[in-house]
Amino acid sequence: MDFIRKALAHGEPGGNSAGAPNEAEPEKSSSEATAATLLVLQADAYDWAAIFRGRRLNDGRSIRVVQTGWDKIRVSANSPRMSPSFPIVVDVLPASDAVGGGCTIKPDFLLVRNEVRGALGTQDYRNSLFGMMFADLPSVNSLSSIYNFLERPIVQAELNKIERRLGSERFPLVPQAYFSSHSAMMYGDKFPCVLKVGHAHAGAGKMRVRDHRDWEDVRSVVLMTEGKYCTAEPFVEGDHDLRIQKIGDHYRAYRRRSVSGTWKTNTGCSVVEEIPLAPAYKMWADEASGMFGGLDVCTVDAICEAETGREYILEVNGTSSGLLPDHSDEDNTHIRDIVLNKMNSVLCAELEQER
Repeated sequence: MDFIRKALAHGEPGGNSAGAPNEAEPEKSSSEATAATLLVLQADAYDWAAIFRGRRLNDGRSIRVVQTGWDKIRVSANSPRMSPSFPIVVDVLPASDAVGGGCTIKPDFLLVRNEVRGALGTQDYRNSLFGMMFADLPSVNSLSSIYNFLERPIVQAELNKIERRLGSERFPLVPQAYFSSHSAMMYGDKFPCVLKVGHAHAGAGKMRVRDHRDWEDVRSVVLMTEGKYCTAEPFVEGDHDLRIQKIGDHYRAYRRRSVSGTWKTNTGCSVVEEIPLAPAYKMWADEASGMFGGLDVCTVDAICEAETGREYILEVNGTSSGLLPDHSDEDNTHIRDIVLNKMNSVLCAELEQER
């Protein structure tokens, strides 16, 4: 869903669509003229202008919310000497079906809720992320953590460190092998295994390999990916999978059972239920949230082996972690409060220094 929502958080319900016909705007009050601008990168769901409506910073400033997707922004940034007050400018493009619209903003803060990079080469918006890092734009999650989450092996490396420190009994991470290219693919663990090619998420680039004969076939396929890395891990026949969610100091745990029959339990149709937060689950989430200097929003995905009942950690997701629809209103409120606290900490302190 392509859209841009631009509105003052305390304005009329829904704000003004950037794709709407141009109309004369009413005269702005002084508080609106000095509003702090929050850029929200989430093009698939939720109205963040409505979520922030009525909220102000501690210094009294209102919050102007501009919501769009990674594919609808163009970023330019300057070093502090060139532009000490506004080091970053973002052009927000109108929706593809809109007539007119669009805007140019100087964001004060950033909330990222969509992946920077999709499975396809045309879904790569890292250059925009680099510009935001160049300008040191404050954000949730931090831009440095979002950068590190661009590649699976970097995240896995952090998880490996946690497992070494705590031990595999307390932090039962699925073992994994890394191969820089097809020519390095000498897998020595048990079959069947799961091969994951490149950076993609949500089941893309992922296949089950039954034995060493299939492995040789897969190697020839990886050869055609133009040098992409891949990882392999033992296949776990799951009874169900788990997601432990942490947003600031708020936790949730879910159990998900597939009803579509696919071995990829995170794809297809499934039944999801909230379950009690076991102490081990909380500990996993706490450890994950400390990665890369701290994650305000994260989820831990795990699987319960059907034969033994043992639980294994599969991966950790960061700033783009999805929410269960039944609790999305409450969870988005928790995310909003985290953003407000950080905006107050950064922007109000900066204003005092300028005075």
